[in-house]
Amino acid sequence: MKCEFIKKDGEQCNANAMSEADYCYTHNPDISDEEKREAKQRGGQARALTIANPLPALPINTPDDAILLIVDTISRVRAGELDIKTANCLFIGSDKLLKAFEVAKLNDKAEFIERVILEKRATR
Repeated sequence: MKCEFIKKDGEQCNANAMSEADYCYTHNPDISDEEKREAKQRGGQARALTIANPLPALPINTPDDAILLIVDTISRVRAGELDIKTANCLFIGSDKLLKAFEVAKLNDKAEFIERVILEKRATR
């Protein structure tokens, strides 16, 4: 739902309304100007994510290790042990790792094929 505030030019505010409210944070009359100033000064610091209990180290040296990380992350989210933002970060990192493993494997195959071709040419 969009904020119901009407701007001076007659257009409606385009921001999303807060949950269970008719206005966005900026236009919500239930939030004092002081609270809005303090929030602006903090600059989103209150939303910064910190991990109270760091996860155990998990070496990731193979694609199977990355798959285990994904499985572990899913299990922790389902058990309520891990927040969604951290899980999304781990999923994105895991995806990048799997792609890097795939590229490395393709490079190894390409190098092998080049060696075979060079050896065949040398024996002719």
